[in-house]
Amino acid sequence: MNKTFSATLLKDKDKEKGGWTYIIWSDSAAFFGTKKPVKVKGTIDGVEFQTTFLPVGDGTHLLPVKAAILAAVKKQQGDEVVVCLTDRL
Repeated sequence: MNKTFSATLLKDKDKEKGGWTYIIWSDSAAFFGTKKPVKVKGTIDGVEFQTTFLPVGDGTHLLPVKAAILAAVKKQQGDEVVVCLTDRL
């Protein structure tokens, strides 16, 4: 798999859900061919990650972004990042 796209970092305002920082990829269900969770590996602004795209319920997926990655890329909510997916696990 080799897919690159840009996305804006969003933050969940619901403290009960942990206040995740994440991105939404509107083409995810079509690209992956499923609306179920999808484990992936890749980079965000050149920093490697491995996580799971989580279905939102409207045909899109969200990709949680860990605090360590945010610190490494020096980005926060509202900033744009480049996501490069390299492997589907």
